[in-house]
Formats: sequence, structure tokens, C-alpha cells
Amino acid sequence: MLRRKARRAQGVDAPVDDPLDAAQERRVRAVLALGGVPQADLLDGVQQVRLRLLERAARGAEAPRDVSAWAAVVASNLAMDWHRARRRQERIGERLASLRQMEHTSGDDSKVLSLAVAQGLDELPDAQRQVLVLRFYADLPVRGIAEELGIPEGTVKSRLHTAVRALRARLHEDEVV
Repeated sequence: MLRRKARRAQGVDAPVDDPLDAAQERRVRAVLALGGVPQADLLDGVQQVRLRLLERAARGAEAPRDVSAWAAVVASNLAMDWHRARRRQERIGERLASLRQMEHTSGDDSKVLSLAVAQGLDELPDAQRQVLVLRFYADLPVRGIAEELGIPEGTVKSRLHTAVRALRARLHEDEVV
């Protein structure tokens, strides 16, 4: 609405095409809310649905037969993605908390291990280091890594296996583990 007012103020009469009408937007908000997305994130979810509809049109894809149903499905998927991201963040937080707890209990041992792992990571080839960090530090699944990097899942698995084996050998060689 603000864009329309701004365009009118500039003397442009062409309306801004909103892919979602008011009823569809309310439905998207309802689906997101029922999916457990917090109130503060609902507007972002609605914007994501709009963006996906606009991207679909920009690709030249045929418009959905029932935009309202399509938008509801996309909103439902966004709600699931929101929960997955929240769980991933919780797992990362738990891992960090356990690492902090380990630091306090074992002090020097964990510092030596951390330093050895960092040095071992530095010695890995870039491709192996990348998948190792994405898998174990960013907590991405193999499929997610493959999609992000644009490589087959088998390649990700192979690189992970080789990287873990090399890192483990390095840690044994340095008598850290």
C-alpha cells in the first residue's frame, strides 16, 4: 500500500501487482500461525510466499490453478522449515554448551584437542574441509550439503569419509586422541 501511495505521489498511475489478495494473505498468516510460527515472524512468512510466487512468474512458470491453495501449501512448508531451523539452532546451542562445559572441566586437554583439530582442518584440501565443516559445525545433512554445493550426495559422502579418516589419522599421529 505504501508503494502505491509513493508511486501515485510520483505521478505513476500503474498499480503495483500484488500476487496475493487480502483473503489469500490472511489464509497464509493463518497457516503459518497454526504451523507454530511466532507472531513476530508471520510478516516475513507472508513475504516469502509472495516472493516465491513472483519468482515462479519470473521464471515463466505457469501460474498455479488455485493461488490460494498453492500459497497455503508454501506457507505450510515454510512453517516446517522454520521449525527445522529452530531445532538446528537448539542442537548447535546444546553442542556449544557441552563444549563450554568440557572446557571448564578438562581445560588444557580440550585446548590441545581444539588446536590439533584446527591444524588438521587447515591441512585438509579445501573441498574436504568444506564438507566437514558444513556437516559437523553447521550441522547440515548430507542432502543439504549436496544441494548447497551443487554436487551429488555420493560425492559429499566420499569427501566426508576421506576427510574424517585423514583428520583422525592426524590426531592419532600427534597422539592427541
